[in-house]
Amino acid sequence: MHNQTLILIQCQDAVGLVAGIAQIIAQHQLNIVTMREFVDEENKKFFLRVACSGLPAKISALQDDLLSTLPPQAIVTINPDRKKKIVVLVTKEHHCLADILVRHFFQTLNADVKAVVGNYDNLKDFTEKFTIPYHLVSHQDKSKEQFEHELAEIVESYQPDYIVLAKFMRILSPDFVARFENKLINIHHSFLPAFIGANPYRQAHTRGVKIIGATAHFVTNDLDEGPIIVQRTKSINHSYDVPNLVIAGKEIEKAVLSHAIQLLMEDRVMRQGNKTVVFE
Repeated sequence: MHNQTLILIQCQDAVGLVAGIAQIIAQHQLNIVTMREFVDEENKKFFLRVACSGLPAKISALQDDLLSTLPPQAIVTINPDRKKKIVVLVTKEHHCLADILVRHFFQTLNADVKAVVGNYDNLKDFTEKFTIPYHLVSHQDKSKEQFEHELAEIVESYQPDYIVLAKFMRILSPDFVARFENKLINIHHSFLPAFIGANPYRQAHTRGVKIIGATAHFVTNDLDEGPIIVQRTKSINHSYDVPNLVIAGKEIEKAVLSHAIQLLMEDRVMRQGNKTVVFE
């Protein structure tokens, strides 16, 4: 938003942090509009997101003053780029990609979709209808290392803030995950930690569950166990067969992924180990 200053802080917890931060913000002639803070008592970590009306005379001076009042090794970010660049990775399923591209077309995503990369060409024509580049990187007849090298080269050429795995059905290697640390976002077709891996709706049907769900999370080396950003569920009953579960599940997946993207675009998500702090 124009004429607004956004401040993000992570540091060790200490007495008087909020008072000290508020005083410095006032000294820089900024008015606090919203302030959300959270203390992780177990790890003694402090998280803060504060939006202020007005702009500081010098961002660097405000940052230095904040760092001077915070514990050592504090992280202070002021006015991060709000129009973040994303690259979307896909395989064959269209529902999550379609939701992203439609929101992007109508400028409600608050992100800049730079490209779509797929390991099949099924979604190429659809993507190009939105005048967004589509890159095919086939995984067939090549090693995993070669496939990921080609994939990484294309992704890096766009210098994205985040890479969204919109039903990208390939398990990424630790090297690839490390190369894009804290940037990979996945939508998993299950309410984690239940039904990890493939065919979750068949697993859910076999188990006779009464709710299904979806989870958007950061990607780590542990399959489907990265820090969770958003989860939602839907009540079902015995009448749902596997195809009906899939239909219902896809609707949840779209909603969860778009919500997670929106939170990230608005800088409302902070990571803490294998958890997230989400300021809704």
